[in-house]
Amino acid sequence: MKRATLLTAAVAAAVWLGGCSIQKRCQAPDLNLPETIAAGAVDSLTMADLEWWEVYADSTLCNLIRRTLDRNKDMLTAEANVRRMAELYRIDKAARLPSVSGLLLADRETNDYHGEESSVDPSLSIKATVSWEADLWGNLRWAKRRALAEYLASVEGARSMRMTLIAQVAKAYFELVALDQELDIVRRTVAAREESLEQAELRFEGGVTSETPYQQAKVELARSAALIPDLEMAITQKENEISVLAGGYPSNVERADSLDAPMPEDRGVGLPSTLLQRRPDIRQAEEELRAAMADVGIAYADRFPRLRFTVTGGVENNDLKGLIESPFSYLSGQLAGSIFSFGAKRAKYRAAMAAYDAVRLGYEQKVLTAFREVNDAIVAYRSASRSAELKRNLREASRKYVELTQLQYISGEIRYIDFLDAERSFFDAQIEVNEAVLAEYVALVELYKALGGGWQTEEDEV
Repeated sequence: MKRATLLTAAVAAAVWLGGCSIQKRCQAPDLNLPETIAAGAVDSLTMADLEWWEVYADSTLCNLIRRTLDRNKDMLTAEANVRRMAELYRIDKAARLPSVSGLLLADRETNDYHGEESSVDPSLSIKATVSWEADLWGNLRWAKRRALAEYLASVEGARSMRMTLIAQVAKAYFELVALDQELDIVRRTVAAREESLEQAELRFEGGVTSETPYQQAKVELARSAALIPDLEMAITQKENEISVLAGGYPSNVERADSLDAPMPEDRGVGLPSTLLQRRPDIRQAEEELRAAMADVGIAYADRFPRLRFTVTGGVENNDLKGLIESPFSYLSGQLAGSIFSFGAKRAKYRAAMAAYDAVRLGYEQKVLTAFREVNDAIVAYRSASRSAELKRNLREASRKYVELTQLQYISGEIRYIDFLDAERSFFDAQIEVNEAVLAEYVALVELYKALGGGWQTEEDEV
């Protein structure tokens, strides 16, 4: 009894030391996080605290996002992968428990050898076998850890896919509305230039002006009208993109009339630690790192023998009459391992260590990239907001300039070419405002995504 206790203690110590050895051999990621996500920002709150349906206040867009999350093929594929990895985890988890198998056998062997009488040897048996592997060096434990890490990585991968899809749909939706706005600007400009052409024609036929202003008016009308087909094509293509994202065939997409959904208040960008916690792609990389460490543990443990016990019991007889009264039992223990592998197992262990280092460096790079993305997004959002404000001022000044030059042209104070220049400036200013507002909305989408917002749904909160 004392020897069994000592053996159990020795095995437990070996397993514990093996686990500690692996964790010490695998270098931890060197993150050295900065004190703030962005220079000068010490916010404890972050815009990522807002749910995506709070950030994107347009109800039409929210319905489109929900439909996309329910039907998008990539999203459904990621969710199927999560279910697959959950089942694989159950397999590795069950491997640490005893396995039980049963056998019901009935056979009849006939022997008819030369020179001997024919004989019949029947056999009936009912057996059950219990097998269990003693996890001496942590093979099964590390396999379970790897399966768990791979499952959690798939969960984070699905969340990352969800976050990306929300950003893709929101961006495409805003681009579609902006294209509608641009088409409306062009059509209003075409209508205004058709009216200018009529006036130029009347003035030319009345002898008030030469033919030059009339031809200039025709050129400007044709130039504006030529923009319409390309915009209509771009709108159709954007609708098709959104439809496929939402898991459907190309079709018309319902949307708002203009980009006037309220922007969320700036709630800061949070602390560096919150970024690591909220970005599912970073959490996925972290789980992949744990899986790589488990691979090292498996390769390390595979260098040592494996101990397996088997117990088989039941009844066995050559006749059904005495079957129940014929017990049968068999107990075996197997200690098996490689004696000479010519360095193959050591090489496998070293390869697993190198693979871990590669994953660790990839994780460190993922963190660096995340901080860069957030900083880029902050700069882009602030710049886009300021640019949109300045472009609106330019549009208002251009509008007043057109009104003034039109009156001056009618009164004959300026040439028609001066009035056309003012109209061109106003047209360009309208387009620039539309593009600037779109850039502001897109920058908001990118900032929200970079901060790790948008991977949750209503169901996650219940």
